Amino acid sequence: MKIIIRYCFRAARLILTPIMLLSEKLTTPSPLPRSPEEQHALDQAADKLALYQFKACPFCIKVRKELARQGLNVETRDARNNPDHRTALQAGGGKLKVPCLLIQHDDGQEEWLYESTAINSWLQARFG
Repeated sequence: MKIIIRYCFRAARLILTPIMLLSEKLTTPSPLPRSPEEQHALDQAADKLALYQFKACPFCIKVRKELARQGLNVETRDARNNPDHRTALQAGGGKLKVPCLLIQHDDGQEEWLYESTAINSWLQARFG
């Protein structure tokens, strides 16, 4: 019985993944208009961020849409298919859970922010 359930979930994932990714492409908002100087400052600030994510995770898609809306070029790290990123997420953040935003502060400290709503709120407060 467990094998049947496992294959049903795999089949659902195979069917839904392309639909979710297409939906993301079609509904991703345009970035906020900013001057080149403002965008350059944002790009420098975004260099200290990294998003650990799964490609078809709906909560990760929610965060990626907010990043696109803010016009932020944040490095995305695939925690599902890349074992190095998976290990770093578990070792640094303490949980193997996505989405997770890694924030490297100027003093060298790392902050691991989980939950899509918390990440989006932080992004809006910091860059909005």
